Formats: sequence, structure tokens, C-alpha cells
Amino acid sequence: MQFLQPENWPKPKGYSNGIVAQGKTIFIGGQIGWDENEEFQSDDFVEQVRQTLTNTLSVLATADARPEHITRMTWYITDKQEYLQSLKALGQVYRELVGRHYPVMAMVQVVALMEDRAKVEIETTAVLPDEN
Repeated sequence: MQFLQPENWPKPKGYSNGIVAQGKTIFIGGQIGWDENEEFQSDDFVEQVRQTLTNTLSVLATADARPEHITRMTWYITDKQEYLQSLKALGQVYRELVGRHYPVMAMVQVVALMEDRAKVEIETTAVLPDEN
């Protein structure tokens, strides 16, 4: 995997501008902050992000992939202010689960998600490198 950083651009914080990868592509549908029984254990934004990332990593693991194989994430959130007020805690949760791997990311505020209690939904793409 090669991270793309144009010269003279400021280095982004918490994401990458671009990635080149080769291998088996894994597409993970939008994961939300409920558990494996489709039950929400919390209405707290940070805890829902924790569960959403945990769900994402569980799907990745079924393809023998790890967090460092993630190339793209699109986050859909319902409250921009709640996100901004939670940046420090979110960063801690992200690093705890994903590490210091920062793929290409986009974040979009939406009016609502399909599950009424959901505060975040994340779509993910990963690339499992070809075996040598």
C-alpha cells in the first residue's frame, strides 16, 4: 500500500489524501453502532463509534484482513457538533481499535440513518495484498 501525499500540501490529520493498493478488494456495507444481535447497548456517540468500528473489524476478520488493510472509510453522522465535541475521545477509540493507520476518509452529516437510534454509519473498503 502506498500513501499519496502531494508535495507542498499540508499533511492531513486523521486521514490520507490517497492510497494505491493491489490485491483482493473487500467491500464492507454500512456498519452501525449495534451489537451482533442488532441491539444498541448505548446512545452515546463515542460508544456507537466504538461498536461500529468493532463490527467493521469483525467483518474484515472473516476475510483474514486486518485494520492496516483498510483503504477507504465513509462516515455518515447525524450530528456534526456531537462529532466535533468528541474528537479527543474518538481519536482514542480509533487508535485503540484501528491503530495509527489512517486510510482515505470522508465524513458526511445526514439528517437521519435508517435505524432511529443510530448516530453513525461507516462504509469501508479494504485491500488484502496479493500473496507473494
